[in-house]
Amino acid sequence: MSSESKKIFNIIILGVSFMFIFTAFQTCGNIAQTVITNLNNTDFHGSGYTSMSIIYGVFSASNLISPSVVAIVGPQLSMVVSGIFYSLYIAVFIQPATWAFYTASVFIGIAAAVLWTAQGNCLTVNSDENTIGRNSGVFWALLQSSLFFGNLYIYFAWQGKTHISESDRRTVFIALTVISLVGTVLLFLIRKQEDTKAPGEEDSANEILGESSSAQNKMMRAVAAFKKSIKLSFTKEIMLLSVTTAYTGLELTFFSGVYGTCIGAVNRFGSEEKSLIGLSGIFIGVGEILGGGVFGLLSKNNRFGRNPVVMLGIVVHFIAFYLIFFNMPNDAPIAPMKGTDDVAYMIPSKEVAIFCSFLLGLGDSCFNTQLLSILGFLYSEDSAPAFAIFKFVQSICAAIAFFYSNYFLLQWQLLIMVIVGFFGTITFFTVEWEAAAALVARGSDYSSI
Repeated sequence: MSSESKKIFNIIILGVSFMFIFTAFQTCGNIAQTVITNLNNTDFHGSGYTSMSIIYGVFSASNLISPSVVAIVGPQLSMVVSGIFYSLYIAVFIQPATWAFYTASVFIGIAAAVLWTAQGNCLTVNSDENTIGRNSGVFWALLQSSLFFGNLYIYFAWQGKTHISESDRRTVFIALTVISLVGTVLLFLIRKQEDTKAPGEEDSANEILGESSSAQNKMMRAVAAFKKSIKLSFTKEIMLLSVTTAYTGLELTFFSGVYGTCIGAVNRFGSEEKSLIGLSGIFIGVGEILGGGVFGLLSKNNRFGRNPVVMLGIVVHFIAFYLIFFNMPNDAPIAPMKGTDDVAYMIPSKEVAIFCSFLLGLGDSCFNTQLLSILGFLYSEDSAPAFAIFKFVQSICAAIAFFYSNYFLLQWQLLIMVIVGFFGTITFFTVEWEAAAALVARGSDYSSI
């Protein structure tokens, strides 16, 4: 197998593995608050929003050390161990206990930081400046296929149900745990990093992921990775991209946790309100897959760079926010177990709600594929620290958003995303224009990015 074939193989296996793991985890996140609401009249007194806030808070802090962990353990084993912790978190819902739920939230936060840092490194090492756009799109499309399969099951299994029984819950979460473990095992198929590097190719990814088994050398690489993360954090490009990344954290919270809860709380949707959560997740996934696939396939022929894709993303999201504001009751995110009978500015429409799910997924893929692409392009020699910073900012903003989702009405959550999204788009444009200028100065073709 040629070097290029190995790289493509690694990208596909990476995407398929993440598809399985996040079929389980994202479906879990989408239905967690609804399931917990049905448990809170028992001995269980957890909150899905609080759990996700803990996860993303720990996730953000752990990104400070995740490059060092990847440096010592290696990217492949880092992802495998992290996948096991994802499976354990999902398994907690089979027989929920408040202490186990919140403890697992802490551990999966640490695992997530290591998983995504290793993923960013694997994506970059298996790409170059001509293939990073394509590979980012292919990975994103495969990853977001996860939203389709799990939510399709939820839609059919929970159709017509207003209460989630113990048997329903156990069946779902046993299946999700097994699916997560399958994705974890598939990570073993990824070829070793040194096999995917061209002969004589040297960069700091090799320095971080070198072959030496010396404990002293590993510690030196870990310290070097930590210092590199701190140094990169204060560069102009990273600081500007952090605003864009912050927006992806806020909207991630909204579409992955809050919006499904809103749909499930609207009593005017009748007996379909719970199954609509699954249908919403499916259409978010359709938007994500469509965006990732199209932008990946078009990246080789995109002579205008990344900015038009990001512009499309913010326009699509603003349309979605406007429709959600008119369609969903203001108290939907914080409604009690009995739901809400309130009406916004129109009679709640199931069709509009599901269309907004599609728009949320499409807009999210616009931002994330282009962020992955520009980070891999700008920091091909510092991929692990760069992706750690990206996930640090994204996750801390997601943690903040999950925290205020316990208290803020829908209109205020939408307003926050509109403001941050506007400024995040501008800062992305600024970095992209500078990257294009640097590429032209090197005599490269801008359309190759």
